[in-house]
Amino acid sequence: MKTTLRLFAVYFSLFFFGVVSVKGQHQPNIKITFVNYTNGYPLVLDSGFTNCWKENFTVQVFKYYISNIGLQTTDQQIHREPNSYHLVDERDSNSKSWSFYLPAAKYDSLFFLIGVDSLKNVSGAQTAALDPLNGMFWTWNSGYIMFKMEGSSPQSSVINNKMEYHIGGFSGVNSTLKKTRLALSETAISVSDKSLTEIIVRFDIDKIWQAATPIKITDTPVCTTPGTLAAGIAANYSHAFDIIKIVQQ
Repeated sequence: MKTTLRLFAVYFSLFFFGVVSVKGQHQPNIKITFVNYTNGYPLVLDSGFTNCWKENFTVQVFKYYISNIGLQTTDQQIHREPNSYHLVDERDSNSKSWSFYLPAAKYDSLFFLIGVDSLKNVSGAQTAALDPLNGMFWTWNSGYIMFKMEGSSPQSSVINNKMEYHIGGFSGVNSTLKKTRLALSETAISVSDKSLTEIIVRFDIDKIWQAATPIKITDTPVCTTPGTLAAGIAANYSHAFDIIKIVQQ
């Protein structure tokens, strides 16, 4: 009888503290979703599009890194997502959304880094989103490709009309790391522990061709090394993000 009571007490304790532990965990209350657009419509891989220079192109691969995500409160405090490294891959719908927890507050701005910060670039090969198997790591350059777009264009003079942009470089004047701040709305949004707030961010591919630096496929169908050209393309796509919708459930 005593043995039975002791076992019951142990099971009850495990159950009780297990429940308390689960209840003590914060459920995600922020969801970030990225959607890629071109010509005013969602990007469809392997389909044809036209850029601002009237050049035709098709995209087969479209990937980029988003990291160091944070939201700023109306009283200027910034709360960040832990271990914030994400590879957005147009071929993988699951890669374009993720959720995490932030303290309940009123927030007015979203911050993130386009690319992978310099610390991770010099820390060798990583795992998960930063795994070299994702095809976004230059072993020869010991650094990450921050943005990758591959496809074809009849305006490309490269064999098989190849169009290929692998944008990287994390130091010096030609760094392609770009910090981005987006206002959430004209008024702050309230984030609580009892609901999920989804922030939908658009990447407008049209900005790649002209935002800060004019880029034509005819002149530049390929860029696969760090340098002035890569920095110019990164400067263009740093202007390509905006928030198109906020959904509070």
